Amino acid sequence: MINLKNPNLYNNRELSWLQFNTRVLKQAQDESLPLLERLKFLAIYGTNLDEFYMIRVAGLKKLFSAGIIVSGADKLTPLQQLREIRKYLHQEQQVVEYCLNEVLKKLQAEGISVKSYDEVNQHAKNQLNRYFKENIYPVIIPIAVDATHPFPHLNNLSFGLIVKLNDNDDTSIERFGIIRVPRVISRFVELDNGTYIPIESIIAKHIEELFPGYSLIKYASFRVTRNADIAIEEEEADDFMEILEEGLKLRRKGEMVRLEIGSDSDEEIVNFFNRHTNVYKDDIYKFYTFLNLSSLWQIVSNKNFAHLLLPPFKPKNLPPLDNEENIFSTLEEQDILLYHPYDSFDPVVKLIQNAAKDPDVVSIKMTLYRSGTNSPIVQALISASESGKQVTVMVELKARFDEENNLIWAKALEKSGAHVIYGIKGFKVHAKATLITRRINGKLKQYAHVGTGNYNPSTAKIYTDMSYLTSKDVVTNDLTRFFHFLTGFSKKGKLNELYMAPAQIKPKLLSLIQNETRKGEEGHIISKVNSLVDDDIIRALYKASQAGVKVDLIVRGICCLKPGIAGVSENIRVISILGKYLEHPRTFYFKNDATQVYISSADWMPRNLVRRIELLTGIKDESSKNKIIQILKLQCSDNALAHELQSDGSYSKIKSDSDKSINNHKLLEEFVNRAAKATKKNSSSNIQELASRLFMES
Repeated sequence: MINLKNPNLYNNRELSWLQFNTRVLKQAQDESLPLLERLKFLAIYGTNLDEFYMIRVAGLKKLFSAGIIVSGADKLTPLQQLREIRKYLHQEQQVVEYCLNEVLKKLQAEGISVKSYDEVNQHAKNQLNRYFKENIYPVIIPIAVDATHPFPHLNNLSFGLIVKLNDNDDTSIERFGIIRVPRVISRFVELDNGTYIPIESIIAKHIEELFPGYSLIKYASFRVTRNADIAIEEEEADDFMEILEEGLKLRRKGEMVRLEIGSDSDEEIVNFFNRHTNVYKDDIYKFYTFLNLSSLWQIVSNKNFAHLLLPPFKPKNLPPLDNEENIFSTLEEQDILLYHPYDSFDPVVKLIQNAAKDPDVVSIKMTLYRSGTNSPIVQALISASESGKQVTVMVELKARFDEENNLIWAKALEKSGAHVIYGIKGFKVHAKATLITRRINGKLKQYAHVGTGNYNPSTAKIYTDMSYLTSKDVVTNDLTRFFHFLTGFSKKGKLNELYMAPAQIKPKLLSLIQNETRKGEEGHIISKVNSLVDDDIIRALYKASQAGVKVDLIVRGICCLKPGIAGVSENIRVISILGKYLEHPRTFYFKNDATQVYISSADWMPRNLVRRIELLTGIKDESSKNKIIQILKLQCSDNALAHELQSDGSYSKIKSDSDKSINNHKLLEEFVNRAAKATKKNSSSNIQELASRLFMES
């Protein structure tokens, strides 16, 4: 009997995440991609790593400092994990630097270059000098550090220069100073000819203007990362918004967990800085390129060089949403399943906008997790509330790194007269749902949207997600109960047709897996999630594999399950897809279940299944169900964007036959374009059937 709790059967969560970010880095190394596309993946890699240090590493450091020995199924302690993380990242840093230098070198042939102040001609230097006087000097912050000038507080992700100076009156006297570079100043100064100058090389040439009477001996750029996780004691929070605002201020002052420093630094500069900040030596990273990879977005977003990115794709409105027919009338006739960004997100936005304007609509209820800035959806909700409709919005103020946006929207909605809920005590509301109620001929009729992603039109163009729109009573009645649970008091929130975490989703998933396990070799499971961490789910999948069930897992990020272990998981295959779009849906297929197909807002992680309010929706509409199954099977066949997880925790890029390359992103774009053209030419009344057939052929 194999012990399925054996730590050797599990990948460590943090190390698995590092493997995910390495796959992002491999996209930057892919020579088949356009150059700015490769630079974009370097920017994503850097942004990901910032958040990893701010949240995950900071959390491990807190656990270690508190003497708490907690561990996942792999049984690694916080200290062991910190050691492995640092070792991994210090080794990978060399790969990052080599890749960046290679891409930048090739970009020079395309007219894009990154140069220091000293590398440009005198005309360009004159331009930069003027720029310094007009745009940098008025806002830069030079800070002396000595007995009478304390070391300044540096906010999270602060960037600046450490300077070592000579007193011109007495050259035996050396001083240290800090120059803080406010975020209002761009990371690079762009010259007219596609040349980008790092801001630190410009500032370094004007040190004596910032510190009159002193000469520069040496300088080094630096960047600090702090603990940015907000712990909110809700039991003490009479005014939750006020507590959150205080938490956001504290985020800027969290413990310093990482120091990035330029290669020009010497031991004396590092020691000076670290006397005041006390960053652990292995959390100091010396870079031989410029700091802050996420700043590469400034170069990537240059529209003059858009030809160096993958060709843009315009999302389409396929039947029955390709006309001006009232969307409510359409939903009364049929359900609709949208797969973004191939299917446009506009119908979801228009659903809310139409509801705001429709005189027959009496109420709109909605959850908002990440809505972005300038949200047309929130503007529509405000308009609906101001026009007298009953608007209820669950704004999750604990959506990490979107807290400030959500605070702004929550206040605006409240001001308009909407009923705003700020969260459920002890839980984060991560479900994505909308319920619209209309009065037709004296009777109430409801319309629903449930999705796997956020109500954010911007990210809906680059994230793949699913939207399910319906007016079926079994769904709308459950959503009515769901919103009553959010707005009222209930410790036993239970739905009939939908499933809600924390009480229902995990037991339902375990039941579905066990049902396939009973079918043995006749069983088949396909699961697509962002992360797979939950021990109970993993053990259930191991048992399914032992029974002969075929298990296909599409896991973009963290995967603690180990496939391919004899007697445990040889029937489990795990792939991760990385490409033009960020894979984000959570959707599942169980061959022997009556419903078969489900979509969800929840990943297979304890935080989603136990500590959040989530929804799992069974898709019973045949057309929608078939569409999801085809998408899942297509992605399982991908041999262009997929990496396969090995039993040792590493990933191997799947080798494709050039004659039979299956790039699911590209194929889906081609399908939607074909379907859109076909529907314009086809006079058949059942155009949706035609589109469905074209999809299956693709």
